Amino acid sequence: MNSIRQQNFLLRKEKILAMAEILLLDNQQDITLGELASELGIAKGTIYKHFNSKNQLYLELIILNEMRLLEISKKYKNDMKTYVHQYMLYNMLNSNRTILLHVIEERLTNNERKLKDLFENLYHIREQRIIEIKVITHEYLVAARSAMSIRDYLSYIWTVTYGAALLLNSTHYQKSIGSRERLINLYINQALMTPDKISHIEYI
Repeated sequence: MNSIRQQNFLLRKEKILAMAEILLLDNQQDITLGELASELGIAKGTIYKHFNSKNQLYLELIILNEMRLLEISKKYKNDMKTYVHQYMLYNMLNSNRTILLHVIEERLTNNERKLKDLFENLYHIREQRIIEIKVITHEYLVAARSAMSIRDYLSYIWTVTYGAALLLNSTHYQKSIGSRERLINLYINQALMTPDKISHIEYI
């Protein structure tokens, strides 16, 4: 495949992924490759030139999302508070995407056995994200005199973020939560708290 054809091939793959994400978020559920092909004005067989299955397409969407989060880590790796703020905003302002991709990943993890290489790529990207902010997270925890490990604290941030996304995406709670902006800021401030303080004796 020459360079121009290769470039066009990659551009078409990007368009397929972009449209798949739009349809998933619009439908809030599974999509068919037939629907995707129709929206793109291409033959269904063309999609199979890029993805062997719908599960592969979904997993590559999840990887694309993780790449965006990795870029946030790289951009804000020198300021923990700004990183947490941007990471959480990315997820909370797109709460439906955060929830849907998480649900799809859980399903694929439990049922898909043919995409080992893609799963390894996904986990590698996540590991890189932790590496990017490892130093600043450690410094933040030390300054806060917290006994939490880096992984535990980052898991804590994810837990707060996902819980907030569930609430922000709930039709029922949206009617009673009041100011979304105030609630988002409250969750960010909560995530920046560091429980498990080291006692004075332990610290010295």
